[in-house]
Amino acid sequence: MHTDHGEGMDHAMHAQDLPAGGTELTEPGQGAFAALSEVVRVLEADPDTNWAQVDLAGLRAHLVDMDRLITDTIVTETILPNGLSGLATGDTETLATLGRMVPAHAAQLARDERWTVEVSELESGIELRVTSDDPAVIARIKGLGFFGLMASQDHHREHHLMMARGEDAHSH
Repeated sequence: MHTDHGEGMDHAMHAQDLPAGGTELTEPGQGAFAALSEVVRVLEADPDTNWAQVDLAGLRAHLVDMDRLITDTIVTETILPNGLSGLATGDTETLATLGRMVPAHAAQLARDERWTVEVSELESGIELRVTSDDPAVIARIKGLGFFGLMASQDHHREHHLMMARGEDAHSH
């Protein structure tokens, strides 16, 4: 059954549609909406939230960038003897996203001393090069590929909460 979310919609009515036994859904829909919903829940539960600094619009823009990175980026991966080079490109909006996301995430990746991370901004896009001298790490780099490297170093939830609170999420 599809319910239109028109004006005057009583969201409490959704609870009546739950199956007997009280099973509740845990995913509130689309990924970016779910991430924003989770952050709002944490902010509202924290009595120390400084609402004057909260920047959910900034977090939303970042979540849009994350989506564009995954769905709109075209990557040409070149396997290197000691790692991987990924040349990421796309339309004008995607190039802007890459300029914001890849250097910031490369700094996170560079915290891992097992590999070397280089980012080059080119006219056609951005190159992410990750290399190592350790054969096991080289295999990991190649297995992760560009998108796996961008999704690794599980700091995203903390990063999103910092952004939502209006803190500098890239200085930590």
